[in-house]
Amino acid sequence: MKSRGTVMSRRTAFAATVSDWRSLKAGDQVEILKHAQLLAAGEVEEVSSSGNVLWLVPGTPSEAQLFLKSDGVQVRRS
Repeated sequence: MKSRGTVMSRRTAFAATVSDWRSLKAGDQVEILKHAQLLAAGEVEEVSSSGNVLWLVPGTPSEAQLFLKSDGVQVRRS
């Protein structure tokens, strides 16, 4: 049996940072973070086939935003 400290709750596991952006699908709700600061939140519109570019439709009415993995942003499911 695993110790309590090593077992993640479902919510914590689901909210963990997504390292492979290719696993994201259109319609997934995500948050974009950089240096532990929330930059944006919304719905994934598209992810490039390389998994290095993500287009996000923000929660507030606005145009889609582009995020690059090389910019050091992190994606977390919300």
